[in-house]
Amino acid sequence: QVELVESGGGLVQPWGSLRLSCAASGSILSINARGWYRQAPGKPRELVAAISSGRSTNYGDSVKGRFTISRDNGRNTVYLQMNSLKPEDTAVYYCRTTVPGNDYWGQGTQVTVSS
Repeated sequence: QVELVESGGGLVQPWGSLRLSCAASGSILSINARGWYRQAPGKPRELVAAISSGRSTNYGDSVKGRFTISRDNGRNTVYLQMNSLKPEDTAVYYCRTTVPGNDYWGQGTQVTVSS
Protein backbone atom coordinates (compact mmCIF):
# COMPACT_ATOMS: atom_id res chain seq x y z
CA GLN A 1 0.00 0.00 0.00
CA VAL A 2 1.22 3.49 -0.89
CA GLU A 3 0.06 6.68 0.78
CA LEU A 4 0.31 10.05 -0.97
CA VAL A 5 0.32 13.29 0.99
CA GLU A 6 -0.11 16.50 -0.95
CA SER A 7 0.72 19.97 0.29
CA GLY A 8 1.26 23.51 -0.93
CA GLY A 9 -2.19 24.52 -2.12
CA GLY A 10 -3.89 27.72 -1.10
CA LEU A 11 -5.13 31.11 -2.20
CA VAL A 12 -2.93 33.18 -4.49
CA GLN A 13 -3.45 36.32 -6.53
CA PRO A 14 -3.36 36.26 -10.35
CA TRP A 15 0.19 36.10 -11.71
CA GLY A 16 1.39 34.68 -8.41
CA SER A 17 3.19 31.38 -7.80
CA LEU A 18 2.64 28.23 -5.76
CA ARG A 19 4.60 25.02 -5.35
CA LEU A 20 2.76 21.76 -4.76
CA SER A 21 4.42 18.72 -3.23
CA CYS A 22 3.32 15.10 -3.13
CA ALA A 23 5.23 12.73 -0.86
CA ALA A 24 4.79 8.97 -1.21
CA SER A 25 5.25 6.56 1.67
CA GLY A 26 4.53 2.92 2.39
CA SER A 27 5.46 -0.27 0.57
CA ILE A 28 7.44 1.30 -2.24
CA LEU A 29 9.85 -0.84 -4.20
CA SER A 30 9.88 1.38 -7.25
CA ILE A 31 7.87 4.25 -8.65
CA ASN A 32 7.15 4.62 -12.33
CA ALA A 33 5.31 7.65 -13.64
CA ARG A 34 4.10 10.49 -11.44
CA GLY A 35 1.72 13.24 -12.35
CA TRP A 36 -0.55 16.07 -11.36
CA TYR A 37 -4.17 16.34 -12.45
CA ARG A 38 -6.79 18.92 -11.63
CA GLN A 39 -10.54 19.16 -11.51
CA ALA A 40 -12.53 22.36 -11.48
CA PRO A 41 -16.21 22.42 -10.49
CA GLY A 42 -18.40 21.02 -13.24
CA LYS A 43 -15.45 19.95 -15.36
CA PRO A 44 -13.74 16.60 -15.91
CA ARG A 45 -10.39 15.82 -14.34
CA GLU A 46 -7.55 16.79 -16.67
CA LEU A 47 -3.84 16.19 -16.92
CA VAL A 48 -1.69 19.06 -15.74
CA ALA A 49 1.75 17.51 -15.94
CA ALA A 50 3.41 14.11 -15.80
CA ILE A 51 6.96 12.87 -15.41
CA SER A 52 8.29 9.41 -16.15
CA SER A 53 10.87 7.43 -14.21
CA GLY A 54 13.38 8.65 -16.78
CA ARG A 55 12.28 12.24 -16.14
CA SER A 56 10.55 12.73 -19.47
CA THR A 57 7.80 15.31 -18.99
CA ASN A 58 4.43 15.99 -20.53
CA TYR A 59 2.23 19.05 -19.93
CA GLY A 60 -1.35 20.04 -20.58
CA ASP A 61 -1.58 22.71 -23.27
CA SER A 62 -3.02 25.31 -20.91
CA VAL A 63 -0.04 25.19 -18.53
CA LYS A 64 2.90 24.84 -20.90
CA GLY A 65 5.54 27.45 -20.20
CA ARG A 66 4.06 28.31 -16.78
CA PHE A 67 4.20 25.08 -14.78
CA THR A 68 7.16 22.77 -14.15
CA ILE A 69 7.00 19.23 -12.80
CA SER A 70 9.99 17.62 -11.10
CA ARG A 71 10.69 14.64 -8.88
CA ASP A 72 13.09 13.75 -6.09
CA ASN A 73 13.37 9.97 -6.09
CA GLY A 74 15.40 9.92 -2.88
CA ARG A 75 12.49 11.57 -1.05
CA ASN A 76 9.77 9.84 -3.12
CA THR A 77 8.37 13.30 -3.77
CA VAL A 78 7.03 14.98 -6.88
CA TYR A 79 6.67 18.74 -7.19
CA LEU A 80 4.65 21.10 -9.32
CA GLN A 81 5.98 24.65 -9.59
CA MET A 82 3.17 26.88 -10.79
CA ASN A 83 4.02 30.38 -12.03
CA SER A 84 1.95 33.12 -13.64
CA LEU A 85 -1.20 31.64 -12.17
CA LYS A 86 -4.53 32.57 -13.71
CA PRO A 87 -8.06 32.42 -12.28
CA GLU A 88 -8.78 29.53 -14.66
CA ASP A 89 -6.12 27.49 -12.86
CA THR A 90 -8.46 27.32 -9.85
CA ALA A 91 -9.18 23.67 -9.13
CA VAL A 92 -8.48 20.77 -6.83
CA TYR A 93 -5.09 19.36 -7.75
CA TYR A 94 -4.48 15.64 -7.41
CA CYS A 95 -1.22 13.74 -7.35
CA ARG A 96 -1.06 10.42 -9.17
CA THR A 97 1.66 7.83 -8.67
CA THR A 98 2.10 4.63 -10.62
CA VAL A 99 4.00 1.68 -9.18
CA PRO A 100 4.35 -1.78 -10.76
CA GLY A 101 0.86 -3.26 -10.82
CA ASN A 102 -0.95 -0.39 -9.18
CA ASP A 103 -2.02 3.22 -9.40
CA TYR A 104 -2.54 5.64 -6.50
CA TRP A 105 -4.17 9.05 -6.11
CA GLY A 106 -3.75 11.67 -3.42
CA GLN A 107 -6.63 13.26 -1.58
CA GLY A 108 -6.33 16.53 -3.49
CA THR A 109 -5.29 20.04 -2.56
CA GLN A 110 -7.26 23.17 -3.38
CA VAL A 111 -5.66 25.91 -5.45
CA THR A 112 -7.62 29.14 -5.73
CA VAL A 113 -6.41 32.01 -7.91
CA SER A 114 -8.30 35.18 -7.13
CA SER A 115 -7.74 38.84 -6.37
